[in-house]
Amino acid sequence: MTENTYDLRALGWRPAFEAQLDIDELERMAPARVAAVHRDRADLLSEAGPERAPLGPELQASDLAVGDWLLRDRATGRIVRRLERETLLARRAAGTGRAEQLIAANVDALLIVSSCDADFNPARLERYLALARASGTTPVLVLTRADLCAAPEDYARRAARIDATLPVELLDARARDQAARLADWAGPGRTIALVGSSGVGKSTLINALTGAAQETRGIREDDAKGRHTTTARSLHAIPGGGGWVIDTPGMRALRLHDAEAGVAAVFADLEALAETCRFGDCAHDSEPGCAVRAAVEQGALDAERVARWRKLAREEARNSASLAEARARDKALGRLYRSGQAAGRRKRGE
Repeated sequence: MTENTYDLRALGWRPAFEAQLDIDELERMAPARVAAVHRDRADLLSEAGPERAPLGPELQASDLAVGDWLLRDRATGRIVRRLERETLLARRAAGTGRAEQLIAANVDALLIVSSCDADFNPARLERYLALARASGTTPVLVLTRADLCAAPEDYARRAARIDATLPVELLDARARDQAARLADWAGPGRTIALVGSSGVGKSTLINALTGAAQETRGIREDDAKGRHTTTARSLHAIPGGGGWVIDTPGMRALRLHDAEAGVAAVFADLEALAETCRFGDCAHDSEPGCAVRAAVEQGALDAERVARWRKLAREEARNSASLAEARARDKALGRLYRSGQAAGRRKRGE
C-alpha cells in the first residue's frame, strides 16, 4: 500500500462483503470505503486512492455512514449500491425531522470515552453499552484524566458494577505512549470508533493514534464538560498497518431505537429476574409478586439502576415504535411515487 493507494484487505474488506457480489459484479465493480459524508458527495478510499464522488437521488447522504462499503462502476465511476453492513451504530436523531441518524458502520470495537471526574455518568454509559450490544460491536470503556485523579481505580470499579465483562483502559489522553495502547483494539483491517461527550479527550486520542493535529480544547474544571472540536464523522488510518479509527462529534444526547436486544444485554440480570415475577406483564411498580421490587426492598438490587433500566426500556420501545411508523410512511410514499411515475409513463405511451 503506497501513500496514494490502498489495499482492500487493509481497508477492512472481508469475505462477508465479497460474498455479496455476483460473478459479473466482481469484474465490473470496484469496492470503495466511505471516509466522510457531505451534503451531496462522499469521500472514498479504494485501490485507486482517495476520491470524492457525487451522490445522486438513488443514494443520498442520509443513507450513508462513515465506514460503509460501496460498489462503483469501473468504467463510469458511478456509485451503484451500498453493501450490507456487518455492524451499524445509529441513534434516533435529536432536534431534526429525521427519525434515524447514522453514526458509523462496520465497526469492530466501540471505544466509549469518559473521564475520571464529573463526566462519568452510569446512565449515559449504559446507553452507549446498549448501542454497542445492539449493533454487535465490542464495547471498550476508555477513562481519561486518570493522571489527575487520586483514585482512578474507583471509576473502573464503578464501571464493573455496570458490566463486569467491560474492558476498561485508564490513561492520560495527552500521553502518546498511553493513548497508543488503544491501537491494540484495531489491528490490520479492523476499525474502531470513538464516542463520548465533548471535551473528554477524543480528539487528543485521535491525534495520538493517527499522528494528526486536530484542534483540541480542555475540559472545564467546574463541571468537567468541554466544547465540540470534532464537527463531522471521519475515517482515519492508524499508521503502521494498525487499522482505522472513526472520530465522532460529542453527543449531547443519545436516544436509542431498535436497541431492545442491547438494553436486554446491558441489564441481563434484571431481565432474568423479571422472568420470575408473578405476572408476565409486570411493570415492577406496585404489582403483587414482583421479584424485582422484592430484591430492591431486600437490598439485593440498586434501586437507581432498576429505575434506569425501566426508563431506558420504555424509551427504547417508544422510539422504536415511532421509527417503525416513520418507515411505514416512507414506504407508502415511495409506493405512491413509483405508482405516479408508472402512470405518467403509461400516459405518454412509453
